[in-house]
Amino acid sequence: MDYSQQINQWIEQNRTSVVSFLQELLRVPSVTGEEGPIQLLIAKQLKEMGLVVDVFEPSLDDLRKHPAFVEVSRGYEGRPNVVGVLNGAGGGKSLLFNGHVDVIPAGAPESWQHGCWSGDLADGRLYGRGASDMKSGLAAMTMAVKAIIESGIQLRGDVILEYTVDEELSGNGTLACVMKGYKADAGICCETSSMRVQPGSIGRIWFEIKVQGLAAGIQRRWEGINAIEKGYIVTQAVADFERLRVEKQSHPLYPDVLSAIPCMVGVFESGSYHSAFPDSCLLKGSMATLPGEDSAAVKAEFIEFICEKVASDPWLKEHPPEVIYTGYFAEPSEIPVDSPIVQTLSQQFGKVVGKEPVISGREGAADIRFMNCYGNTPTVIFGPGMTEQMHANNEWVNIDDLIQSTKILAHTILEWCQIA
Repeated sequence: MDYSQQINQWIEQNRTSVVSFLQELLRVPSVTGEEGPIQLLIAKQLKEMGLVVDVFEPSLDDLRKHPAFVEVSRGYEGRPNVVGVLNGAGGGKSLLFNGHVDVIPAGAPESWQHGCWSGDLADGRLYGRGASDMKSGLAAMTMAVKAIIESGIQLRGDVILEYTVDEELSGNGTLACVMKGYKADAGICCETSSMRVQPGSIGRIWFEIKVQGLAAGIQRRWEGINAIEKGYIVTQAVADFERLRVEKQSHPLYPDVLSAIPCMVGVFESGSYHSAFPDSCLLKGSMATLPGEDSAAVKAEFIEFICEKVASDPWLKEHPPEVIYTGYFAEPSEIPVDSPIVQTLSQQFGKVVGKEPVISGREGAADIRFMNCYGNTPTVIFGPGMTEQMHANNEWVNIDDLIQSTKILAHTILEWCQIA
């Protein structure tokens, strides 16, 4: 029996159901911190599919004991992870799918041609916050497993589906799954990948820089040191650090290193009143790191560079800016391009699409760092969402990519876990 053809037929015949499930997900607001309702919907779906379902709230006390924990401002009460397990008959390799349910805030309503939580279908696209990042990935991995179950196919290896919380601010949801013992012979994270097979992801480091001026009255402003002016000097130094890194760094998965490792100030805060002299400035920004880089070394280099760069200014030489690393932090991560899961996924992509996939690195941080470094689960990234649409207003995903990725993931499950 041609099980691959059987899977393709099920997905095509149930195309409307696949799209409808993603629309359901899109119509449930799940901004980070408000993941409870969507997790109830997903748990219900998995139970109806006959999976063994684990719904659990991550423990901050337990997470704080782990070296990869990122501090957060609130706990996980009412914000559970959901894990569904399809148990195999035995004798096959296990496969873990990972994805996050939380999304960034909606943004300005006028920026949306289609409502943020509409799930509108227009011109072959589905619209809504999370359409690309990454509810389409969640829908694809869920429907891939459903296609196998409803086609009456029994697998040898287990399939684990993880739906995690708090990815956008910490990644602690996936870390909690690792700490609970969820692992497999390989993993696929269905993050945005623009339908590319991605064995690696960049790291991300958030920073703040405090710049001190000298207070003065506005009428005798020449007696003070304007923190806005000094903050601008520091902002330029940050841009210089990016240029230096682009010249120095390289990685085979990232031929366009300029796009891969941005380093910039995104927030500039100074002053407290229209007619008061600004004597302090706070800059907030982030920088990216490539797989193989030592994050601690990059952090140290950044501080040294900024202080040396601004030292030509007499005031900043005597009052150097203070760099603080706070908030989101993610290590870069990768597995070898010739890893078995990368090869299997790529082969199944070729069978479904009719051409070889693009192999690249993801220009965004991803939770694969937890599975690769701590979960003993070598994990590759592949999903229908476009990285270019990640965090975009009027966010959308191509329906054809959703359907094709569902087929590719289902075929990969068959090949990896084997049919009983």
